[in-house]
Amino acid sequence: MSVEILATLKPKQSRIISKVVSPALQLWLSTQVEQVEALQCNITGGDRQLLGGHIPSVSIAASRAVYQGLYLSKIKLEGTNIRFNFSGVLKGKPLRLLEPVPVVAWLLLEGRDLQASLSTPLLSKALSELLATLITEDKIANLAPGLQYKQIAWQKIDIEQGGLKLSGTMTNNALISIPVVIQVGIQLATPQALRLSPLKIQISQQPPLILDNFLLDLGSEVDIFELFMTPGKLICSGRLNVNP
Repeated sequence: MSVEILATLKPKQSRIISKVVSPALQLWLSTQVEQVEALQCNITGGDRQLLGGHIPSVSIAASRAVYQGLYLSKIKLEGTNIRFNFSGVLKGKPLRLLEPVPVVAWLLLEGRDLQASLSTPLLSKALSELLATLITEDKIANLAPGLQYKQIAWQKIDIEQGGLKLSGTMTNNALISIPVVIQVGIQLATPQALRLSPLKIQISQQPPLILDNFLLDLGSEVDIFELFMTPGKLICSGRLNVNP
């Protein structure tokens, strides 16, 4: 892992603060990711602010990072008004956030990133929960009454123009494995919700189940600016809070 931390301070100010804060921030960042090829961080602030446990802004750029099992080709973050435990850091303790930090994020995922993420619990569980939610929708429940399954193993995910294609194997209550393919268009409905439309679920040789205009609520903590998909690439930007 290559980590570079740059401290931008006012002219003629002491570099002691940067020597204390930078290593602590570097250590904290390294604990937040499971893997990263290159990580650059730029800190802005003066001695008085940093001594008070306040970093006005931090910008972070990383490539080939893995965060909670999610693989990312590139990610850029900008955080502001960061309050941290300076007195603890001065005593050699790990850096700790004292309050939520508003962060503007931009990320790029390539097809190989999502495929690698598919084998990790975070994405696999989210997709399985989404499928369970979808098949309880009235429209699909009417088309396929009694459709139930015990578990699903996802094998492949592709980024297509404006959406995703997923392939997996469902195990039903009789412990029979059944192939399933989901094709879904994804649009930004609101900054806090995605519109999944059109959405097609193909289970074995049965007629496909079609659902239009399904809204996926992302929660009030998320504020998405942009979501763009082309074959093999997904670009997303937005605002979120990083909690202590």
